[in-house]
Amino acid sequence: MNTVDSAVLATPAGPLSILAGTDGAVRAAGFTDAPEALLPLVHPALRAPLRHRTDLGPVTTAVRSYLDGDLTAIDAVPVEQRTGGEFLTHAWQVLRDVKPGEPVTYTGFAGLAGRPLAVRAAAAACARNAAALFVPCHRVLRTDGTLGGYRWGLDVKKWLLGHERRLTAS
Repeated sequence: MNTVDSAVLATPAGPLSILAGTDGAVRAAGFTDAPEALLPLVHPALRAPLRHRTDLGPVTTAVRSYLDGDLTAIDAVPVEQRTGGEFLTHAWQVLRDVKPGEPVTYTGFAGLAGRPLAVRAAAAACARNAAALFVPCHRVLRTDGTLGGYRWGLDVKKWLLGHERRLTAS
């Protein structure tokens, strides 16, 4: 029987729930203490019963390293998300290339994704991202530089951006 491993990690921004396939690829992550709340964000073909664990091996290690100051530790964690469209898949990959401490605007993100006029599509890619932190949509800001929305709350987004800014400024 297929299962999806889940764990909840304590972070300064609040509990981080992570769902990962048995291959270690993150399927969903979010700042909640309820991993089952992430299942609706996962593409139906990637859903399976949850198997609760205390540690997800390399995924847990990467998150702890990120929190301890190695902001690139999460970059090596594989992510598996699916959609019906090529743009979203491409946009999520582009998001993984946005450097910590160097947030971009939605307009800038659309340009990086190769569709500079598709600002709404870029915003939709952020909104539909199921793998928070690993696909760092928190690094995308409104054109005027304000935070905009974030599924897990603006306090979490502020903390993540502040954590990255503090560590890249030193």
